[in-house]
Amino acid sequence: MRTMLMSRALPAVLAGLVLACGMGQPAGARPHAQAEAAQGTPQHLATEPLDIRTSKGPVHFRVQVAADEPSREKGLMFRKSMRDNEGMIFDFPDVQMRSFWMRNTLIPLDMLFVGADGRVVSIARQARPLDESAVGSQFPARAVIEINGGLAERLGIQPGDQVRDRKVFHNAH
Repeated sequence: MRTMLMSRALPAVLAGLVLACGMGQPAGARPHAQAEAAQGTPQHLATEPLDIRTSKGPVHFRVQVAADEPSREKGLMFRKSMRDNEGMIFDFPDVQMRSFWMRNTLIPLDMLFVGADGRVVSIARQARPLDESAVGSQFPARAVIEINGGLAERLGIQPGDQVRDRKVFHNAH
């Protein structure tokens, strides 16, 4: 999945560009987007364990770490499947409103937006594959965790849950 870092004004500018390029299709997907997405190669990044403490108990993942601009831009693009204990964490150097799109992303995803203290601040559930509509956080976020679509609900992950990992939120309490 390719990330888009946007200020509050940028979505309107991008929407104009999307329409100008003929990408403003009704469901957010462009014609032939599936064929275009099938041509790419998924990236393989270093992984680390990540835990989320939920009211139902801890849930454990093994996540790829997208910690620089090129890896954040490519994200989970071109991946045809992902195990339920896998995901990707997008590590950003600052805390701000975040917005992503699903260009060249073939699987539905839940996006967990995580604040500076390591707590989930909002969840975008079931982002649609190949949809180029902006999917954004409701509050400023330091990181974003992508997992399989529908998994957050099945596991009971909610805003306020605590994220712990070795790289990004190792000091979060």
